[in-house]
Amino acid sequence: MTGLQQIAIIGAGGFGTALACVAQRAGRQVRLWVRDPGTFMAINKGHVNPAYLPGVTLPEAIAATTDLGEAGDADAILLAVPAQFIRDVLVRLVPHLRSGVPLLVCAKGIEIGTNMMMHQVVGEIAPDHPVAALSGPSFAADIARGLPTAVTLACTDSGVGEELVQAIGTQSFRPYLSPDIIGVEIGGALKNVIAIACGITEGRSLGDSARSALMTRGLAEMTRLAVALGGQPQTMMGLAGIGDLALTCNSRQSRNFSLGLRLGQGETLAAITANSRGVFEGASTAGAAVQLALTAGVDVPITAAVDTILNGGANIDTVITDLLSRPFTREEA
Repeated sequence: MTGLQQIAIIGAGGFGTALACVAQRAGRQVRLWVRDPGTFMAINKGHVNPAYLPGVTLPEAIAATTDLGEAGDADAILLAVPAQFIRDVLVRLVPHLRSGVPLLVCAKGIEIGTNMMMHQVVGEIAPDHPVAALSGPSFAADIARGLPTAVTLACTDSGVGEELVQAIGTQSFRPYLSPDIIGVEIGGALKNVIAIACGITEGRSLGDSARSALMTRGLAEMTRLAVALGGQPQTMMGLAGIGDLALTCNSRQSRNFSLGLRLGQGETLAAITANSRGVFEGASTAGAAVQLALTAGVDVPITAAVDTILNGGANIDTVITDLLSRPFTREEA
């Protein structure tokens, strides 16, 4: 039995709450940190999180807290706040952590401003704590309901990684261990950007063939960038690569696909985000991913196209025309 018996999940959005369900089903003592007092009351009194997981009843053993100090008193920490908030939350959390407690990053993104991957942010702020990353094809509602889900858990320390797998793995939630934290995080970050592009093609009624082409060439971008940064190409053929990409680019359950769909149908980014609860990770990541790729000397035309639409105010039809006007090249390029 793993020594990681007390698990804290930082962030009570849909994914964080679903992971709390997973850890409880795995037999762990679970504490879920929330910011909102209303969510705190809903989880502790009603065993629901209607804002992020409507229609799902949570295990009564899950205890919510608004106190980071209380949450930090755990054997392992799952960081499930949005990527752009990881740094701020972790700075406040670190003083409350036990020595050497592993930190499992469950957010998918690249930090704006620094262009750092999430494990690098954690390593900078909490260098004395082992860091791991969780990614893969997984919708929060499916996980919370106990539907079969497989993900990748990446950690350079195989012993710590195995402990984390045993701590949260169940018959229906199956983490596959990988040493490639770079590849896993790049896959998780860029697939959200590619999903926005795929949503735009759906909104513009460009057909299933166009979406398939974007997914395939997007996978090539993900692989090029991951390898340039030290990741392994085979990771992109697994759950954190093509698996997550396929799910996110083909379902309206995907927030990022849905964002692209609405953009393609003519809505503005400002209007969409103003009336939406939660964060579109791909929208936050696109610009940082382009900058990271420039530094690495990697061409990412689809990611760059999404960035120009989201952050550059570019006309969608012009961007599509520009992409389709690129020179022909070899498929492996």
